[in-house]
Amino acid sequence: MALVTDLLDWLQALPQPGLVAAAGGLVFAECTIGLGFIAPGESGLLIAATTATSVPRFLTLWAVVTVCAALGDSVGYVLGRKFGPRLRETKLIRKFGLDAWDRATGVLERRGAWAVFFARFLPVLRTLTPAAAGASNLPFRKFLPATAAGAFCWSLVHISLGAALGEAAKQVESAMNTGFLVVAALAVGVLVFFLLRLKKRKALGVSEAAGSPDEQAEEPARTGN
Repeated sequence: MALVTDLLDWLQALPQPGLVAAAGGLVFAECTIGLGFIAPGESGLLIAATTATSVPRFLTLWAVVTVCAALGDSVGYVLGRKFGPRLRETKLIRKFGLDAWDRATGVLERRGAWAVFFARFLPVLRTLTPAAAGASNLPFRKFLPATAAGAFCWSLVHISLGAALGEAAKQVESAMNTGFLVVAALAVGVLVFFLLRLKKRKALGVSEAAGSPDEQAEEPARTGN
């Protein structure tokens, strides 16, 4: 019953530099063009965020993830700037995100840097928008502040959510453990009650079958008559 708590305690006992570096690496890989379809950056961040049980841990993870996300987006932007619309015709984009690429391009044309900010919160588009921004020739001086602000807010939301989920999981598991003990005690009590009643009924049945002493004394007289 303590599986979740044990897992969270194990994660929190891991060396923080390695755990933070792993989370940052996954986020960086997810934000880079193409790797977001493979690397579970968001899931890895939520798991790592369950260890943010103190203010220093929280701030450290937040800072590292923000920087890694912004760097990953910048790599995607550079790739988009270098290869341009040809990226749309690559096998990876055609297989996983052709429609998303077209949507990202359309939103970028209408909203500019704001599209970069809000795409950070949308799966798939988060991976494709930086490259699409580069391919659409959005100026880097506009792209960088937008992607940095998006990474800042996105990482804050997900780290807060992961930390809250970790604490909630412990509370739920604790409640489940307490409830299990109460239910088990009630079940044992009910079982004992029914066993005692069954034993009492059997005893009464044996007594009735045997008959009372007076009835046993009168039986020979009835037979003689």
